[in-house]
Amino acid sequence: MSIFDQELKRKGTYSVKWDMLKDVFGTDDLLPMWVADMDFLPPDAVLQSMKKRLQEPPFGYTFVPPETARIISNWLEKRHSWKTSAAWYMYSPGVVPSIATAVRALTEKGDQVLTMTPAYPPFFSMVEQNERELVLTQLIEKNNRYEIDWDDLSEKLKHVKMFLLCSPHNPSGRIWTEDELKKISDLCNQEGVYLVSDEIHSDLVYRHAKHVPAALAGDNAPHIVTFVAPSKTFNLAGMQASAIIASDEDVRKKLQEDQGKQGFFTLSTFGITAMEAAYSDGEEWLEQLIDYLEGNLEIVRKGIGDIDGLYLMEPDSTYLLWFDAREKGLSEDEMKEALYQKAKLGVDTGEKYGKGGEGFIRMNIASPRAMVEEGMARLKKAFG
Repeated sequence: MSIFDQELKRKGTYSVKWDMLKDVFGTDDLLPMWVADMDFLPPDAVLQSMKKRLQEPPFGYTFVPPETARIISNWLEKRHSWKTSAAWYMYSPGVVPSIATAVRALTEKGDQVLTMTPAYPPFFSMVEQNERELVLTQLIEKNNRYEIDWDDLSEKLKHVKMFLLCSPHNPSGRIWTEDELKKISDLCNQEGVYLVSDEIHSDLVYRHAKHVPAALAGDNAPHIVTFVAPSKTFNLAGMQASAIIASDEDVRKKLQEDQGKQGFFTLSTFGITAMEAAYSDGEEWLEQLIDYLEGNLEIVRKGIGDIDGLYLMEPDSTYLLWFDAREKGLSEDEMKEALYQKAKLGVDTGEKYGKGGEGFIRMNIASPRAMVEEGMARLKKAFG
């Protein structure tokens, strides 16, 4: 039996995924396959490292040591061939706070910020809640895959101050190619636009694909800022630890100034411990995870063949799957009724991901195989 087949008790642990079903869906008797965390234990090396630190109290103020940047840098070079300097690193509790920091630090109130839809919802809210104008360019569907509308993107980049990129793409799992990323970087550079790349899913890549960091494709240009974190890769979201990588000193100063205004100056003791252990000793576990996710994905491929009018957009990465249910012709309320009331399945419907997301469903398959099989049975009950 795989280590990922173990069923964990998550109810009653303050789990957003398991304990907030009623708040989010209106009922708590759903199979939760929505928010992006995994129903798997993190690497044993992480658990042992945290246990060791727990036995070394007290837990006073902790600074992020230079070694942390070296550990992350080594990981990025080994996994993605991206050489970074330790001087480029800053830290944040998470990628969403980092997005907010970048928006505030690198743009002014009223400035326009561009992103591509459908998109991870905080790409919208962190722009609008910080009083910037959100500008959207919609991805084009071609052969059941998203493509960039280059004409629209090029035109809109002439008027904005920042482009928020999700790489790999959430919700579809699309990996942007090196050529696409270079073209995006060149266009942003040409128009004086900051390219801010959320690469939180970059380690969860299926065997047929390869992630290229946007900064690597763009020759580490000063207008590029990158966010990475161990949270999705190693199931450590509750540790609240992530990194901001910026090659330009002036950009880093602006980001640091905004963090200073927030009162942020360090990560938690256990966030640092977990992050270092994951990036130092988590690679074997990650390789096993990817193989397991490949198996779960195959279950989905087989199961979806029995559901008329429901199609999977084949992912390159992530454990988040994007289903096209538009052929069913259901309104958003009818889709929610079918999923939540009829099938008792807690998944996201697509309207929250913005223009182009209507009629889609996002499902998380980072769960034991038996749960994924049950999820597919419920999806069939909803639409079969």
